[in-house]
Amino acid sequence: MDFKQIQELIKMINKSNIGELSIEQKDFKITIRQKEEQVTQVVTAAPVQLQQAQVPALPTQAAPATPAAPKAAEVPSNTITIKSPMIGTFYRKPAPDKPNFVEEGDVLSPGKVICVIEAMKLFNEIESEISGKVVKVLVDDASPVEFDQPLFLVEP
Repeated sequence: MDFKQIQELIKMINKSNIGELSIEQKDFKITIRQKEEQVTQVVTAAPVQLQQAQVPALPTQAAPATPAAPKAAEVPSNTITIKSPMIGTFYRKPAPDKPNFVEEGDVLSPGKVICVIEAMKLFNEIESEISGKVVKVLVDDASPVEFDQPLFLVEP
């Protein structure tokens, strides 16, 4: 089955009420599923030569995740992670010419401002809810952060 035939199948499935279509020929299998309106998922198990070409791509995608695991293992087990309460841009200091709110090794107390997160042109001061010593700052200054993204590691 060639690429044009697969495209035609997808178009026909999109126009119909068919939820799923599977076709198997010798060493070729294709499944087309329709999730919602005009959304199609294509899963293929191609001939052996094509699969071998795809296999080397998998380790290169998994490689970046592998170094992250040892970094997590280096962190002492008694640390607490301070996470971002919102999406925005993370800043370690109140202004470009001012010192950072906290550095690694600083002692925190509840209510102490530890960073600022800018969201929609508003600068939100993030205060510590715990006391302890800052072990590691996990985000670079002026970086975008997601909700619940780890920002600091604190040893209570």
